[in-house]
Amino acid sequence: MTRTPQQPGGPNLDRRSVLTLGGLAAMTGVLAACGGNTGREPSTSASGGAGGSKPTLQQWYHQYGETGTQQAVERYAAAYPNAKVVVTWKPGDYDQSTAASLLTNAGPDVFEYGNGPTIDMIKGGQVVDMTDLFGDAKGDFNDSILKRMTYQDKIWAIPQVIDMQLLVYRKSMLDKAGLQPPQTIDELIDAAKKLTNGNVKGLFLGNAGGADLMGGPMLWSAGLDYLTEDNKFGFDDPRAATALGKLREMWDAKVLLLGAPKDWFDPSALVNGLTAMQFTGLWTFPDIKKGLGDDFGVMAWPKLDAQGKDSVPVGAYGSCVSARSTNTDAAKAFAKWLWIDQTKDQLDFATSYGFHIPSRKSLIPQAESLKTGQAADAARLATEVGHAQSPLLWTPKASTAFGDAMNRIVKEGADPKAQIAQVKAVADAELKRVLS
Repeated sequence: MTRTPQQPGGPNLDRRSVLTLGGLAAMTGVLAACGGNTGREPSTSASGGAGGSKPTLQQWYHQYGETGTQQAVERYAAAYPNAKVVVTWKPGDYDQSTAASLLTNAGPDVFEYGNGPTIDMIKGGQVVDMTDLFGDAKGDFNDSILKRMTYQDKIWAIPQVIDMQLLVYRKSMLDKAGLQPPQTIDELIDAAKKLTNGNVKGLFLGNAGGADLMGGPMLWSAGLDYLTEDNKFGFDDPRAATALGKLREMWDAKVLLLGAPKDWFDPSALVNGLTAMQFTGLWTFPDIKKGLGDDFGVMAWPKLDAQGKDSVPVGAYGSCVSARSTNTDAAKAFAKWLWIDQTKDQLDFATSYGFHIPSRKSLIPQAESLKTGQAADAARLATEVGHAQSPLLWTPKASTAFGDAMNRIVKEGADPKAQIAQVKAVADAELKRVLS
């Protein structure tokens, strides 16, 4: 799901940044001011125009980077028999412009949004309930992703396709050092030390040393989360301080690759031998395979200790329907047709344009690209230990506070316990706001 606009000098990042970092910079959906006319052709009523013509629906996508993706979604839309679906391919800051459009009459009928709509969109009545569309198919969707798009037992989006992040390692480097894939964070640190040799570093967590990427996985490694099941702050716990402090331990041990030519979302550091292990995304597998053949393995981010949990972050764009649509029933019917009924198109969208996982469990065995080797291992991990990057009620403001704290912990050596307390103060205020 992390298909993104192409970035100068690097792979697709914009889309991935929302899905992998939990939407640190995502809009809340409540904006003080909105842009002008978006050029949207108004949708018609259910009865259509004169003579009872088909309704016209506006469907928005962000600008994907993979060749052929735009043509694919236009082809799907053209095949829909019950409405004229006009696809808009939106470059630039898709999240901000889409969130703003939902407050006007110039927005889409059907639109995609990273990990589903925000809590502010839901609480503000800007999107419609999609629960009734799922029927027996509900249990077929990735559990973590569907939970992320659910609020008060109502589902607010239909997951499209899934992307994930995981730990990738050079088999030959581990074999030469006499190492097995690490099973705990301490084993990971020990392995990274043994694999660091001259210009080769043991581990690459991005050029920020994991400060901008690994907060969630470190919490999950300790068996914790951003929020508890009853929506209270989830990591005011000594185990969280211990886990987050492990990233600083890696920094101090000088086992982390920093200043790589390209960041964590590109596989070149692993392929070019700058690091033995790298946390990266599923989308890099074709390039890793091209550069290394079968000289790589994949694994989940390891648990902190016996009481912790392995994890892989997963994310998905969700198909939503705007409450301002003049034809919500027709919009919902189209979304159901495309993302629940048309399994052939869902499989095509996931696997023919880039490297992704279908959001439907039953489609994974049908994906040729996911049947063997490292890709099959990754798909299994996404189903078994997949973890949505952040909960629905973890707002952008809370994410920013956590991101700032992570920078201070990892890069400056700040006390994790004190930093967690600062994040808690922000998160508690946000929870009070959104739950009131």
